[in-house]
Order: sequence, then structure tokens, then C-alpha cells
Amino acid sequence: MANCRFGKHPPKVDYRTLRFQSYLKAGIAAPPASYNVLDTVYKNLKSSDPAKLFPMDGNDTIGDCTIAALAHAITVYRGLLKKKKIMAQTAVQKLYYHLTGGPDTGLNEMDVLNYWRVNKVSADQILAYVKIDPKNHTHVQQAIQMFGGVYLGFQVQQNCIQDFNNHKPWTPGPLLNEGHAVYAVAYDNNGVTVLTWGNTQQATWAWWDECVDEAYTILPPEAQKPGFAPGFNFAQLKGDLNDVAN
Repeated sequence: MANCRFGKHPPKVDYRTLRFQSYLKAGIAAPPASYNVLDTVYKNLKSSDPAKLFPMDGNDTIGDCTIAALAHAITVYRGLLKKKKIMAQTAVQKLYYHLTGGPDTGLNEMDVLNYWRVNKVSADQILAYVKIDPKNHTHVQQAIQMFGGVYLGFQVQQNCIQDFNNHKPWTPGPLLNEGHAVYAVAYDNNGVTVLTWGNTQQATWAWWDECVDEAYTILPPEAQKPGFAPGFNFAQLKGDLNDVAN
């Protein structure tokens, strides 16, 4: 039985936040009915053990889920490029305490992403992040397929930890006064699969609609390369990033 901690603060709202839907080109193809980025990552890294590739990162004793999810995103992106990169737990915790200012208070996802946009984390710095409307399942699916995942936060439902320990999909339930950050890497008609607490966890779309309160696509530097994500307007994104910076 895994010990599990939460640690995501309620979402922040910033009118300057760029939105995923603004950069989808007209006529973009519908996402496939199902997709799992781990199929490629596991094949490229010749390993399919989530406990080794996406470890607990201290989230069994401290509320560093927002940084653990960031670390998992790095492993996925590097894995897609056939490079094995697993952030050390000490580095995850060091960054967490740096951003909290010292105490174990949990963090806000947007604060984490804003930091990552201007600072390298484990030698990786993101180009940008864009907000997804969680209610738009098509955009969630497109983001997972095009960019290898979705960095998301949810309000924790009752039985969250019990279902995780029992390998049962998350379903809607009474909400606790807690938030958790995870990284979504797969979807199908039934729901999504996320990385958390050193493992993969399935969750239904009904759970998603009930619990998820923020979702972001992270754009790595490689996203600028031709052919990385056909259907996504990077030229417009770069122009908008300059406007926001000014």
C-alpha cells in the first residue's frame, strides 16, 4: 500500500494565459479514438516499469505533486527523443522547497509553469504553456496526442488513495478539501491514464468532468521544429508570447 500525499493549490486565473484553442489550425484532423504516449516512451527507453521511470519523488511524505508531475513530463519528452532522463528525488524536493520558500505548503500549478518558462529545470526549459478548457475532451485528446501529455490539477475525490492502491479507476465521488497534480499520458473512450505516485492510474471521463479544475499543454523547445505538431500554429504563438512579454 502506497503512502500518498496531495499538495496542489486551487487554480490561479491570469487573463494573459494563452489558450490551446487559439492555436489550432482550421481543418485540423480529429484525434484518434485512443492514444498512449507511453507505448513510444517504453519502446524508446527499453523499459516499461513506471516505478523506475516515473518514481514517487517524495510525494509519499511531502506535498510536492506539482513538481513530481513536472519531472514526469520531462521523462516523457526526453523518452520521445530516445533519451532517458529521470529527475533525482533530491532535485525534485530541492525545487519544491525553493518555490515554497521553505515550508511544505504545496504549490500552485501556474506558479510552477511560470517558473519553468523562465528557468531551466534539470537542464530543460519550456518554450511556453497553454491552458486547455478541461470540459473540451477533444482538445484534451489532441494535446496528449500532439504534445505527449497534459499537466493537470484536480480536486481530490473520496476514495482517491484507496482506489489507487486497489488498482481501480478513479470515478466521481464527494470532493475533499484537497488538490493534486498529475500528468496525463493516454486516453480512450473510457477515460484517461495519468502518472502519479510511482505508477499509472486510470480515471473515467466522468471523474475528469467532476474533478479536474485546470489543464495545460506544455510546449518543449523541440515543439518549434517543423513537423513536430502539425495543426498547431507556432508562428502565432511566438507572436503572442512576445506581446505578453511586452
